[in-house]
Amino acid sequence: MVVDPGIPRVLVVDDNHDFADNLQEILSAEGYAVAVAPSCAAAREAAREGADLALVDLRLPDGDGIALASELKAALPDLEVILLTGHATLESAAAAVRAGAAAYLLKPYATPELLATVEQAMRQVRLQTEKRELARRAQVAEKLAAVGTMTAGLSHEIRNPLNAAALQLTVLERRVKKLPQDQQQPLMEPLTLVRDEIRRLDHVLEDFLQFARPVQLVPRPVDVAALVRAVGRLYAEDARARKIDLRLEAPELPPVAGEEGRLKQVLVNLTLNALDATPSGGWVRLSARRVGPDQVELRVEDGGRGIPEEILPRIFEPFFTTKAQGSGLGLPIVHTIVTQHGGTIRASNAPGAGAQFVIRLPLTQPRLTTG
Repeated sequence: MVVDPGIPRVLVVDDNHDFADNLQEILSAEGYAVAVAPSCAAAREAAREGADLALVDLRLPDGDGIALASELKAALPDLEVILLTGHATLESAAAAVRAGAAAYLLKPYATPELLATVEQAMRQVRLQTEKRELARRAQVAEKLAAVGTMTAGLSHEIRNPLNAAALQLTVLERRVKKLPQDQQQPLMEPLTLVRDEIRRLDHVLEDFLQFARPVQLVPRPVDVAALVRAVGRLYAEDARARKIDLRLEAPELPPVAGEEGRLKQVLVNLTLNALDATPSGGWVRLSARRVGPDQVELRVEDGGRGIPEEILPRIFEPFFTTKAQGSGLGLPIVHTIVTQHGGTIRASNAPGAGAQFVIRLPLTQPRLTTG
């Protein structure tokens, strides 16, 4: 089941089919994405898709609910568990506490009691998520502070020699081209390599400076559907050459407030990453749609292998990269631009597909920042 990363996920583990269906109906009506497992084995399989909360019956046909709760908590450290039983004992209550259960509900229970207990557990999930995000932001802030102290000197100490080297390389190329044709080729190959490396270093420096000193945005209405189509046209030939099916889904939408060039930079960066991650014969999809009354959602998805789970939490960290030639600033710059526009960006792996980046931007003019 493909679930929007922003929707809280609940796993119901109970072998009573009618009871589980009733729970699923109640929780789905409250906006939760609900999966049902009738046994310990099915619960382990379902947990591979991830979950925020598990409601686990104490007695299951192939095992003990308390032991399963401990197992699920070990596999998903941020998971909260509510144990369900129709036969409460002091021993089972104590065992539930030892298993790390957030609550212990007795059957039958009233719907308001169930929803209140679920919401309390979900608050704990959100609290843990917020703690991780605060820790991540603190780490990013430390890196940014270090970057800020280096920026001015870096611009002078690196860009000036790069410009001088590029100028001298141009002079040398002119002189080589005056030589007889048969003597030019052996000399032009290394010169071309040097020119490409200078250009790459200049791009890395530009990324560094852009990330360290983001400029103030001047917001104007931006047609995001037209932006998706423009980026699609830009990379259509590249996709064909790689034998990748580049799919566009961009109906007409209300404009967002922002800078077209910066938002285009976001889509270009994500599209290039998606094309690089997709094997020949695969697909990349760019899409835009309205979400609710006041947001537009942009998605860049691919049919590659996805992002390794162990690095997924770090991909927006400055200077973190798995590419030999990467600066580690492409995705942090994307994150910064989206945040400047008052939006959010999430990265995840779609079940049965590759990576997906989901951007949400407000339709109304946001409070724009420089950081």
